[in-house]
Amino acid sequence: MTTSRFMALGMTHYPMLAGTDEHMAGLLRWTLRDEAIPEEEKDPANWSERMRAEWGTDEGRSAAAGHRRALVDGLRRCRAELDAFAPDHVVVWGDDQYENFREEVVPPFCVLAYGDLEVPAFEVMNERGSPNQWGLPEDSTVVLHGDAARAQELADGLIRRGFDMAYSYRKRAGAHFPHAILNTQLFLDYDNAGAKLPYRLLPVTVNCYGQHAIARKGGLARFADIEEESLDPSGPTPRRCMELGAAIARHFAERDQRVAFVASSSWSHAFLADRLWHIRPDVEADQRLYALMLADDYEALEEVTTAEIVEAGQHEILNWYCMWGAVRELGLARQWSTMVTTEVFNSDKPFAVYR
Repeated sequence: MTTSRFMALGMTHYPMLAGTDEHMAGLLRWTLRDEAIPEEEKDPANWSERMRAEWGTDEGRSAAAGHRRALVDGLRRCRAELDAFAPDHVVVWGDDQYENFREEVVPPFCVLAYGDLEVPAFEVMNERGSPNQWGLPEDSTVVLHGDAARAQELADGLIRRGFDMAYSYRKRAGAHFPHAILNTQLFLDYDNAGAKLPYRLLPVTVNCYGQHAIARKGGLARFADIEEESLDPSGPTPRRCMELGAAIARHFAERDQRVAFVASSSWSHAFLADRLWHIRPDVEADQRLYALMLADDYEALEEVTTAEIVEAGQHEILNWYCMWGAVRELGLARQWSTMVTTEVFNSDKPFAVYR
């Protein structure tokens, strides 16, 4: 199978990176106001040395600049690789976090067969009270470049191959556009706030949140509310996500197109890690899976269970599983990777490039 027409990228869509350093640790500050969390868990004296250093004397504000630099370095590396490859299309796997898909329907996977779409650029940060880091007006928009015909062709190709695929021709009225997809464009074109990314995106949403998709309305929840929650059906398994990635790779292998595959997400999220009281991400669990990635041990990766993913707050890593499925199917080799870890800024952020 010819692989020179394909590449893959793993990156973060961390919303707080679109805001200012002042607000980058805002989720932890919000969590520490949860009265249902034991006081000893919230006391910095009981945190790790590293976490106390990140938190500092100003609740993470000083450490935010270094975290931003590390993330932007990774994003610029990904953008340079993407530009050098010059794809015709970019397939992006991203979660829909109680945005376009809500109580009416929650598809395990969905191809967004949209054309160019103008969407608000900073809705998430506006709602969290943070100015955007570019100093642009709050009501700024960005045009996401799509290709409805090629996306429709992708959905049809998957269905014909026996992979039942949902598809959408229109965003739900009044809904947020999934920030996992939006921030992929914003961050791959970080220096221009997404305004100058020339590539056409073929978004595929993944129900990463599964049992928490509706129950927690996208993730954030107080522990008092969790005690009464009614869980939703599970999301797709890691193995099924890899199967989807492989099926999409086979679809494009039969076409004369240069395609980049992008997994858009951080890994363990503090606000999803119930066992850790939503205070820090499960860095240890992320390091275990990162070691498997470095070893190209896809068999071990696909043996990871949904329960293990949920316990570690790694829900969004399912986007990476889709990418790994394509990487394995096409025989792509990892050229570079790194993982930016943190205990204060909500999530660990890996990056990877495969060619």
